Amino acid sequence: MSVRFNQETIVIEGDAIGVEANRRDRLGTSPRARGKEHGEGEGESPRMARFVTIVLDSGGIGALPDAAEYGDAPGANTIGNTAAHVGGLALPNFERFGLGNLTGIAGVPAQVAPRARVARLRERSRGKDTITGHWEMAGIITSVPFPTYPDGFPPDVVEEFARIAGKPSLGNKTASGTEIIEELGAEHMATGRPILYTSADSVFQVAAHEEIVPIETLYDWCERARAMLVPPNAVNRVIARPFVGMPGSFARTANRRDYAIEPPPCLLDALAAQGVGVHAVGKISDIFCGHGVTTSVRIVDNRDAMERTFDLLERVEHGFIFTNLNDFDSKYGHRRNVRGYADALQQLDALLPRLESLLKPADEVVFTADHGCDPTAPGSDHTREFVPFVHLSRAEGAELGTLEGLDHVGAAVQRALGK
Repeated sequence: MSVRFNQETIVIEGDAIGVEANRRDRLGTSPRARGKEHGEGEGESPRMARFVTIVLDSGGIGALPDAAEYGDAPGANTIGNTAAHVGGLALPNFERFGLGNLTGIAGVPAQVAPRARVARLRERSRGKDTITGHWEMAGIITSVPFPTYPDGFPPDVVEEFARIAGKPSLGNKTASGTEIIEELGAEHMATGRPILYTSADSVFQVAAHEEIVPIETLYDWCERARAMLVPPNAVNRVIARPFVGMPGSFARTANRRDYAIEPPPCLLDALAAQGVGVHAVGKISDIFCGHGVTTSVRIVDNRDAMERTFDLLERVEHGFIFTNLNDFDSKYGHRRNVRGYADALQQLDALLPRLESLLKPADEVVFTADHGCDPTAPGSDHTREFVPFVHLSRAEGAELGTLEGLDHVGAAVQRALGK
């Protein structure tokens, strides 16, 4: 794998991945010049601002034109289909912001004068997963998809992992995480053999019962698996999936850990180099392997993530707060729990007045998503969709249409906070 640099891009080339990290074209020119187009006053400094990006993990708003190439059934629209399925959503704050201007959402009509600047973002990267989505927000375009394993991992990978764990694994197939622990959990408890599985995404997932395999042992296995998975098997994430309970009532715990492939330099590194604090909430730090991150906090659920975000807004005078709301994806999207997804959207909406009350005049907020995971679609996999860009700032609200690239998120952050 080679890395070459020029003024505008960082390109990583190799057998497993091809990634382009945009520089000048997306992440900006002069913050002073850029600030004027976003409503900043002449005498104000970006040193006074906070920027909050809240990722509704899997909150897609309609199938991308190439969705069929990724195995999706026609018509995916995570938020729109969720609303239709439950007879409408009550999202008065997102309605006011203009979310309903981006796709048809039953109960959330379009606004003539939305409070936010709103757009549909079209992903440029090749993929429909957490890593490609979040990386693109930070300016990294994945031009070659990460490897996936619809028939399970090859024998050499499985054998090497058996050496790491000290015993052969169970499973080694594509599966829903909740279903495979129900299927193999009892055997795992009897034998201590780890449960190995994957999905339509580029993931190497290891499930183990916390009373059978100590959590630190599971983490060690996954860290060593991460080091072992090199091209051509450089999956974008190794995930530790601990669970508890007894057969028939197993439950995954909040002790999940993600071990992502190392990213190239990106927005978070650029902000850190400029002295801007980056505060990660949820799995953000794992996604970027800690690059550029000043502080990081793990969370239990969406409500906890928002509470941690509020706490940061009460304490941090300047910086970037990057929050992931994973329940949408892991608890409701993959499990095809439409009612749960709808309730989670409404619960988030109810917290937005508190978020707004904590904002200072120079602060900005973007709500977006990394991919879709339509709970009304067949199967249990992600769906390749447009994602929302709902940008609250002092600028007048407007419809921006469809924009190319999730890196518009990073560009907005750099405009607000960069030097």
